[in-house]
Parts: sequence; structure tokens; C-alpha cells
Amino acid sequence: MTPKQSYNALLAQKVIKELKNRNIQGFYYETKEEAKNKVLEIIPENSVISWGDSVTLSEIGLIDSLKKGAYNLLDPNAAIGGTEKDKIAHQALNSDYFLMSTNAISTSGELVNIDGIGNRMSALIYGPKNVIVIAGINKVEQNLDLAILRAKTKAAALVVLSYSKSEISSFEELVNKALASCSQLVITTMFVFKNRIRVILVGEWLGF
Repeated sequence: MTPKQSYNALLAQKVIKELKNRNIQGFYYETKEEAKNKVLEIIPENSVISWGDSVTLSEIGLIDSLKKGAYNLLDPNAAIGGTEKDKIAHQALNSDYFLMSTNAISTSGELVNIDGIGNRMSALIYGPKNVIVIAGINKVEQNLDLAILRAKTKAAALVVLSYSKSEISSFEELVNKALASCSQLVITTMFVFKNRIRVILVGEWLGF
């Protein structure tokens, strides 16, 4: 094991311990392929599954695998128009499994997320029977303040760039647009229902 791999494993071990204290189950895998296989192992066939917008889910190949499997998918990206997408977002709150990433995680186990209209955060907080969060080790920050800063600036900025239809001329403009986009900020510090939320950490750089 390389020093980098050892560091990632020890960091993940720390985070998983803290997540457990918050009634959140944690796992760690070195590769995205292992992480994807764990998700597929957890979810039974014929489950109703939905997900929030996530680069990470696509990068690990999870969405493609689900589409090839025997699952009942509520795919928000298959919606035609805002009305249908809104309908799927509401249906997702009754899903068996909701999949997402997170914008940041503190080493003390808090999940930090930003959202535009709040559908992803709604599913995290209440509704789906199970929530699985997949996150690259790059999203772990040393404390809650740094996790919030990461979510509001770096993660939000990359989301802005991915959706922006006009050119952004300076880094300052990008940061301002990122901060303006953070209409919803949710910090998950504890969960009442033990292990409803599972967090799978991956020892690779994934997502925003």
C-alpha cells in the first residue's frame, strides 16, 4: 500500500467512526468499481430507485449498471419538461432507495450539501426508506467550517460552470455566482433512524 493509499484508508476509518456515532453507516473502498459493486450488492432487485443530480454516480458507472438491471427506476434525467421532472422528484420521496453524492464531509462526520430547489436535500432528510451517499475522498475536509466552505465555493462553482450558458470572465465572478446559487444549505449532524443513511467513501477523486 502506498503512502497515499494508507492516508486515504486512515482518513476514511476516522470518518466512518464518526458517522457511526451519528447513526449513519459508513464503508470505504479504494476504487470506484468496488464502490459501485457495493451499491449493487445492497439494493435488491425490483427495488424502486431514484437519484439526485450527481457527477459521482455517473463517474463510477452506477447509473448505467442500474439501467441494465432488474430495477424500477425513477430517472429524473428521463423527464421531458419541468412538470414531469417535478413529478418524478415527488415520486422519488417514496422510493426504496435514493442515491446521491455529497458536496462535503467533515472528519467529524457531518454531511454538508447545497441545493438549488431542494429536491435532493428533501430526499436526504425525509421520505425514501434508504439513502446511499457515494463520495470521493477528495470531499473530506478537516472540520465543519472547511466542509461548508468547500460546498459553497468549490463544489458550487463547478456546478455553476457545468450549467452556465454564458461565459464567465473571472474567478471572482465565478465565486459570486457560486455563492448566489446556494439557496439551500443542509448540514446533517445526526439521524434518528439508525443506518437509514449509508455513506460509501471511495479512495479516488470523484465528482465536484
